[in-house]
Amino acid sequence: MSISIKTGLMALALLGSTALTAVTAQAADKEISWIYCGDTIDPVHTKYIKQWEEKNTGWKIAPEVVGWAQCQDKATTLAAAGTPVAMAYVGSRTLKEFAQNDLIVPVPMTDDEKKTYYPNIVNTVTFEGTQWGVPIAFSTKALYWNKDLFKQAGLDPETPPKTWAEEIEMAKTIKEKTGIPGFGLSAKTFDNTMHQFMHWVYTNNGTVIDADGKVTLDSPQILAALKAYKDIVPYSEEGPTAYEQNEVRAIFLDGKVAMIQAGSGAADRLKATKISWGITTLPLGPDAKGPGTLLITDSLAIFKGSGVEDKATEFAKFITSPDVQSEYELQGGAGLTPLRPSAKVDEFVAKDPHWKPLIDGISYGGPEPLFTDYKGFQNSMIEMIQSVVTGKAEPEAALKKAAGEVEAFK
Repeated sequence: MSISIKTGLMALALLGSTALTAVTAQAADKEISWIYCGDTIDPVHTKYIKQWEEKNTGWKIAPEVVGWAQCQDKATTLAAAGTPVAMAYVGSRTLKEFAQNDLIVPVPMTDDEKKTYYPNIVNTVTFEGTQWGVPIAFSTKALYWNKDLFKQAGLDPETPPKTWAEEIEMAKTIKEKTGIPGFGLSAKTFDNTMHQFMHWVYTNNGTVIDADGKVTLDSPQILAALKAYKDIVPYSEEGPTAYEQNEVRAIFLDGKVAMIQAGSGAADRLKATKISWGITTLPLGPDAKGPGTLLITDSLAIFKGSGVEDKATEFAKFITSPDVQSEYELQGGAGLTPLRPSAKVDEFVAKDPHWKPLIDGISYGGPEPLFTDYKGFQNSMIEMIQSVVTGKAEPEAALKKAAGEVEAFK
């Protein structure tokens, strides 16, 4: 018996039935702890946490705001120590590792729930046919181009590249005619270097690992992507290994590079500049079946052993339900893409057409590859990209080396 309950019983003997009511209410309060990544809780989430608590008497949501660099590690450490939080915001790429270590519980979706999402979204949280998290944030990329620099180079400012070949040729023309880099290439030792490359994989009908867990990295589709990377290096910013995607975006916002791959956040920032710009779906490789992009989701994972797994699952589905989610993700500026089609999304696209290319790439997009040791996999991919970008290895050799390494991480 806890100290609080013992104290309550002593008070009951002295104070009678009024005290009994207070003790019962106190004992009924149950808490769902939530590791919430970021600097502050989003006001939309604050609003709906209060709404859920009002409808679920005796339950309290207890979010703990933890910085992006530490939040996932904190959730992992607590779970491994046997003192898990009820729920945590995690990158969906980590769900396989959590599941295989028996740290989280499944969060299965009904067919009706799956149908509410855009195509392929549910795949980002699915491992061995089971869903292990509830998507809460989603990003895609599109191609942004600087119309002023296109015009300066003698290119039609209203005609962006549709294929890799056109993209490389236009980057070359811009660099040669203006002296300004034609393309912003990310190759820093940073997670989004791999993400940026995966956009090329999914615009050429490539895959890294199939549904059966077979590594498919060493394929003609991915080799073509790596060769295209090598071909565009001379027309990109100097020293790509010094830049991650947000640093490349900053160069673009200064008018110092002609084309970049970026999410919706770039559009919001561009509106504050004098740059004449356009946005379109990512250029396609020779084996593409349609516009593609890497589909990155973050999810709410429900940790095993908290004692409130079922209620935490219920809350996770509520806070990511269509109405709540659309209010959260369509605020602008955060770089998010809508998870689900809706009338509200249609209104946003009609009002601001920059959303359309970010959504159009979803149909042929693919998830972050799920590996048990995701960091090991990611590091091999970054090393592969850097070796080609710096000229230390030819694409064929770099790809074979990486394919052999990632077998150990699946």
